[in-house]
Amino acid sequence: MAEEEGDGPESNAPTVSAGPAIELRQRKKPKSSENKESAKEEKISDTPVPERAPKHVLFQRFAKIFIGCLAAVTSGMMYALYLSAYHERKFWFSNRQELEREITFQGDSAIYYSYYKDMLKAPSFERGVYELTHNNKTVSLKTINAVQQMSLYPELIASVLYQATGSNEIIEPVYFYIGIVFGLQGIYVTALFVTSWLMSGTWLAGMLTVAWFIINRVDTTRIEYSIPLRENWALPYFACQVAALTGYLKSNLNTYGERFCYLLMSASTYMFMMMWEYSHYLLFLQAISLFLLDNFSLEQSDKVHEVYKIYIFSLFLGYLLQFENSALLVSPLLSLVVVLMLVKCLQLNVKKRTFVAKIMKVINFYLVCTLTVTLNIIMKTFVPHKENGHMLKFLEVKLGLNMTKNFTMNWLLCQESLQAPSQEFFLRLTQSSLLPFYILVLIICFLSMIQVIFRRINGESLEETVTLEDGRIGERPEIIYHVIHTIFFGSLAMIIEGLKYLWTPYVCMLAAFGVCSPELWTTLFKWLRLRTVHPVLLALILSMAVPTIIGISLWKEFFPRLMTELTELQEFYDPDTVELMTWIKRQAPAAAVFAGSPQLMGAIKLCTGWMVTSLPLYNDDDLLKRNENVVCEEGDKLTYSKYGRFCHEVKINYSPYVNYFTRVYWNRSYFVYKINTVISFQS
Repeated sequence: MAEEEGDGPESNAPTVSAGPAIELRQRKKPKSSENKESAKEEKISDTPVPERAPKHVLFQRFAKIFIGCLAAVTSGMMYALYLSAYHERKFWFSNRQELEREITFQGDSAIYYSYYKDMLKAPSFERGVYELTHNNKTVSLKTINAVQQMSLYPELIASVLYQATGSNEIIEPVYFYIGIVFGLQGIYVTALFVTSWLMSGTWLAGMLTVAWFIINRVDTTRIEYSIPLRENWALPYFACQVAALTGYLKSNLNTYGERFCYLLMSASTYMFMMMWEYSHYLLFLQAISLFLLDNFSLEQSDKVHEVYKIYIFSLFLGYLLQFENSALLVSPLLSLVVVLMLVKCLQLNVKKRTFVAKIMKVINFYLVCTLTVTLNIIMKTFVPHKENGHMLKFLEVKLGLNMTKNFTMNWLLCQESLQAPSQEFFLRLTQSSLLPFYILVLIICFLSMIQVIFRRINGESLEETVTLEDGRIGERPEIIYHVIHTIFFGSLAMIIEGLKYLWTPYVCMLAAFGVCSPELWTTLFKWLRLRTVHPVLLALILSMAVPTIIGISLWKEFFPRLMTELTELQEFYDPDTVELMTWIKRQAPAAAVFAGSPQLMGAIKLCTGWMVTSLPLYNDDDLLKRNENVVCEEGDKLTYSKYGRFCHEVKINYSPYVNYFTRVYWNRSYFVYKINTVISFQS
């Protein structure tokens, strides 16, 4: 059908044509505002209106989305309930006295929960915040801003919610606290579910992600061992941010979807940065991934730079609300993002896919790397800051770039969580079939991405939309991002086992996406050049059959174990620690200060409220130095000593220790000695 226009607006006469539809239009120059409006309306009317999908198609889409969302929310809720039930069975929590419950918080977890208790005891929220920001009741002879130094924003939020919602009349503080953390873990699982669903197009991938996450929870989360850890508060927000970023990078997302993903990404990025002092390092790796994506896929350049704006906004807002935290100003994330924005403004408008454009890409990459390092050095020179220098030295020693006899460095190297991953870690992932499928999916996506890069180098243009028949999964920007993301996190996990908790959840997500994605199987079969069976048909079959077989296998092998864990009663029995804490509360002088292992000091601070000499924290140079001074003096080297260990020598009353210390309490596990105010010279 074609429309023919005459001189006036009323002269439209439809005619039927056997050829393709052609539109003939005679335009007049707009001489007034009315003519301009009419011209604008004509332009709008020229835009083709997409045909409305049939009702049954709309119903199918709605049903698919509804069932997927229901499955995602249900998975998160069930996981949170599972954690709560498992925690109750493991510690017999509801039948314990308050002191016994608090002893279950070990190490730095005890410190975090103790400040939550302090906030609830404060007469007002403002007074509680002031006491934490000017705290002189934790570490002897030192006043600290505990909120800034230990990132106590989760405890501030939890205390406000507990009192504002009237929960103090319904639930005990400890149950409210751990309930929030378990709820965040449910959100964590839901976000992983949604990410895998967005990438594969089927919520079956989300279900498989959750199954692998729970089965491998020894390697995906530390929630069972240390509930109040900062990462247990922060990583759920990071998972939400990654899910929103995945949706935002999709090429076929509509305007409303983009806005929703952008807002969710902004909120979750800021919350993630507030919850954890190390969050900007993870976002730095993410920014590098997006930078590489920008170089590989120019079509997403504008979206990537919008994400950079979110980083800058979150950094400066965090700087203001975290008591002008200078660590954020000297962070590599800020230096990188500022340079990327600057290079974007200076970028020349060069025709794409030309030799000059390729040279400009190389120059752009070089400029970003050199300027980022230069800017970061300048910022550290002129901005006063307390950087975690011991962590940089630790990485140098860990990577074999340096050697040291420093006590703190060697002490950190002895920590189990900072060792290289053990063989048991890889064995567990293999037994659940996670690692083999992850490697398969990663290889296919990586090779497909390399193909895309070489096609771009050779000047070939990429299609705006990739269909299933194309078999080019590496052209999708969200896939490119996740491949780079998982390679970075995996490299860190291969060096330090404690970082596996950042990597393994996304291993579950990527493996589940791959086996449930027809596009990935089509990509593989296109390479194999199958002729007997149509690649697309076989891919559709395998994308349903493989996850179904995996799910049945996991159900048969691991579901009985999970049910056994919930039905088996365990008991946390530590009478010696209970006796020690009871004695301190009843017998210790009010002005007493305790010294000992950092892990025990955290429990003493929580259970008794007495001051200690050090805390089990790795992010403060002064506290690490105090830990060192407990065992050796300034200038001592870690060499063989002719003297025995102090803890052993003082127990058997060897001189000269008995001249300085008097034993005031002991049981099977603990010995408490008081420093003599008047030195006695006993034989």
